[in-house]
Amino acid sequence: MSVFVRSSSRRRSILSESDVYLHRSSAAEIRGACEGRSPPGGGGGQQGFGATGGSLPLPGLLNSALDCSLHRSHGQIPFLLPHPTSLFTLQEQMLASSSSVISAFSISTKPCGHLLANRVNSHRRFSSVSEEEEDGVGENEDVSVVSSSADPEEVDRVCKVIDELFALDRNMEAVLDECGVELSHDLVVDVLKRFHHARKPAFRFFCWAGEKPGFQHDSRTYNFMMSILGKTRQFETMVSLLEEMGVKGLLTMETFVIAIKAFAAAKERKKAVGIFELMKYYNFKYGVDTVNCLLDSLGRAKLGKEMQVLFDRLKGEFTPNLQTYAVLLDGWCRVKNLLEAGRVWNEMIDKGFEPDVVTHNIMLGGLLRSHKRSDAIKLYEIMKAKGPSPNVRSYSILIQNFCKQKQMKEAIRFFDEMHESGCQPSVVVYTNLITGFGNQNKMDIVHGLLKAMKEDGCTPDGVTYNALIKLMTRQRMPDDAVRIYKKMIQNGVEPSIHTYVMIMKSYFQTRNYDMGRAVWEEMIEKGCCPDDNAYTVLIGGLICQGRTGEACKFLEEMIEKGMKIPQLDFNKFAADFSRAGKPDILVEMARKMKLAGLNMAEASG
Repeated sequence: MSVFVRSSSRRRSILSESDVYLHRSSAAEIRGACEGRSPPGGGGGQQGFGATGGSLPLPGLLNSALDCSLHRSHGQIPFLLPHPTSLFTLQEQMLASSSSVISAFSISTKPCGHLLANRVNSHRRFSSVSEEEEDGVGENEDVSVVSSSADPEEVDRVCKVIDELFALDRNMEAVLDECGVELSHDLVVDVLKRFHHARKPAFRFFCWAGEKPGFQHDSRTYNFMMSILGKTRQFETMVSLLEEMGVKGLLTMETFVIAIKAFAAAKERKKAVGIFELMKYYNFKYGVDTVNCLLDSLGRAKLGKEMQVLFDRLKGEFTPNLQTYAVLLDGWCRVKNLLEAGRVWNEMIDKGFEPDVVTHNIMLGGLLRSHKRSDAIKLYEIMKAKGPSPNVRSYSILIQNFCKQKQMKEAIRFFDEMHESGCQPSVVVYTNLITGFGNQNKMDIVHGLLKAMKEDGCTPDGVTYNALIKLMTRQRMPDDAVRIYKKMIQNGVEPSIHTYVMIMKSYFQTRNYDMGRAVWEEMIEKGCCPDDNAYTVLIGGLICQGRTGEACKFLEEMIEKGMKIPQLDFNKFAADFSRAGKPDILVEMARKMKLAGLNMAEASG
């Protein structure tokens, strides 16, 4: 039987270990625990601010210097079907004693096969975490999750050929020719997803597929390849694909968004704005939704001035709507320019648009980003008194800010108010509170929050699991992080690259190199494409273990895939290889780096 199978009676026993947290009173009771007193018998906390009842003098709020940043809440990671994993029975000795926090996720499941059994050296209790604040719990993967008709085994077969042979001149294409691959657009996209951090093998496969008789790339395959090239700043090739799509009549709105995001991320301001001229060149018809999308891409890249320039240039060619002004407002708030945000707000009203809850929430977040908390609270109170009424997002913005500032009493006060207003807490709200209390070592409250999530019917998502994993890895407790990872898999939530990197890094930090390497193997086995950071963590762990030769092989793999080389002490490499009587290895690596347009001196930092 799987170590995660629990009988219903056992589950009830686990969940009753803390007799403080019961039913819908969880929020008030957690607040009581936070304040170091007994749970109250009544409702929520006292209001700290009364509604002013007056209009919000926005221009008066928007005049002072800005020097503080607030990060956005992470969105949910899409749910996927659960799949077997070789880490399911990893560390069974450790799992004999169950943690109360982990058990809040308990479900019954069938035993799964394993690859890494009996590789555990120690067991640590799930107890405490670092109080050092973190701004986030990891980047969400950008790869969209859509249903695919491609045969997973066929995708695996093609990926295996690419992975093993892409560095061997034309061998990869020759073997693929012999494999009799039945190409489809779904299969091409699925293969590209596996190599979305490795542009060279991805592009070689893309070109091979495009040359096969009977197959032609469509907008989706082109766009996916463009996204890979854009993220790796291969702009010349990316624009060539865009032009090729224009000739074939395959351009979509997503094509231009990918291009503008790529240039914006690289701070190529003129090129980002210039994408709109390409739309005109290819007679791509656009309306207000198209313009809003382009403006939003610039705003999210914190290119507020460029966003405004594009808007001013197009003013006479389209009719702005409320969403247009919301996008402009958000763009200026992201760069903490409240003067410009106030100007947009006033222009929006002058044009006859009534600010809705979305625009109010954007301004609420902008005020908090700029360290204008008292003004943000005033805006919140006015929303309560005069409308639009705060929604879940409004409370999430406030709660996240208080959690980041380690002011958990205030965070719980707004959590109470959210319940009292009839708003159902979202997974983002719970995750912020879990992170906030976890960073303060209050794991009993974390347990209560997990129970409250369950009672509210709020299902933990990938960000929630990554937050819990980060709490464990920050405390250098990778064994407990793996237990959460296993729950994540069992509950059908797909781990991201960040999930694996956190656990792998924690094992290397605790000098459990075998388990660190096992996590890497698990990641590869599950088809998760390693990015620059994953390679850097692995190579660093191998170097610390004295396995310089193996580290060198992974460096070469990065070079062959067209990835960015981490900064390393190549003098140490040279000394190690010289002692081993293999001085030519580093010379060969330098040659490969030169061919790839890389410089060893620059990589040495």
